[in-house]
Amino acid sequence: MRILTGVQPTGTLHIGNYFGAMKPCIDMQDEGDTFLFIADYHALTQLPDPTELRERVKNVAIDFLACGIDPQKTVFFRQSDVPEVTELTWCLSSVTTVGMLERCTTYKDKVDKGLKPNHGLFSYPVLMAADILLYNSDKVPVGKDQKQHLEVTRDIAIKFNNQYGEIFTIPEPIIREDVALVPGIDGEKMSKSYNNTIPIFGDEKKMRKLHMKIISDSTPMEDPKDWSTCTIYALYKLFAAEADLATMRSNYENGNYGYGNAKQELFEKYWDFFAPMRSRRQELIDNPDQVEAILQDGAARARTAADKTMQTIREAIGIR
Repeated sequence: MRILTGVQPTGTLHIGNYFGAMKPCIDMQDEGDTFLFIADYHALTQLPDPTELRERVKNVAIDFLACGIDPQKTVFFRQSDVPEVTELTWCLSSVTTVGMLERCTTYKDKVDKGLKPNHGLFSYPVLMAADILLYNSDKVPVGKDQKQHLEVTRDIAIKFNNQYGEIFTIPEPIIREDVALVPGIDGEKMSKSYNNTIPIFGDEKKMRKLHMKIISDSTPMEDPKDWSTCTIYALYKLFAAEADLATMRSNYENGNYGYGNAKQELFEKYWDFFAPMRSRRQELIDNPDQVEAILQDGAARARTAADKTMQTIREAIGIR
């Protein structure tokens, strides 16, 4: 079984990214033949600064490797290092109707939020389909917001197969209902768009100060507090063992326990949890050639699979 997923280099990764996307990728490594790519072509729809884009790609690679991606188990590569994906995108465009793309709500949502409409943003689902179909992926982990795009991928693959023969594997989505919804420091969903994130990596003093900014209510220290609606407790739950959770619940219910105490305990759990990953990250920062070698090796392995697919497709559509 081949599992494929991609990650966009959109900026500093935060703990919502870790529990929502990174940890599931790491956990998948033992479930099948795993491909993970950094989607730098997809990032172009927002016209990022070229130097900034390269820096983001490098940092995403370092962060994923530091957090546990094993290049011996996962084919880890840059999307743009496999040029066959753009060739396949054009081939798939020829069987993709405009109406199919117009029905994709993500395009409308992004334009409504202020992104300038461009062809790349509109045809994003076709490039996503090429990412998936190029490697004959069986399973694709997606968030609920990407479910419609995977349905488009399936429709495109079926149309192509009907036109040219049974070439593509029809992928199935993996929608993880158990993925944690991580709140930000304001209690809303953690998102760079809301400027409410806690980065995975950062200076200890700054990270402690950031934790102290987590919003809480005005319940006096001596009074009992409701842990079930508390953002601090919800974040603490991501890092703490059940015994520690029980202790914090008891402290909330008994009173004489301030939110400042809870924030301090949360920070210590967070800092200890990511300690080995910080160490690994620094090693990778100090050895950039090692990171590049991993990405190049992953690209070579990905291109082996991609070339096999494209040879079949070129023959099927009449291009030599």
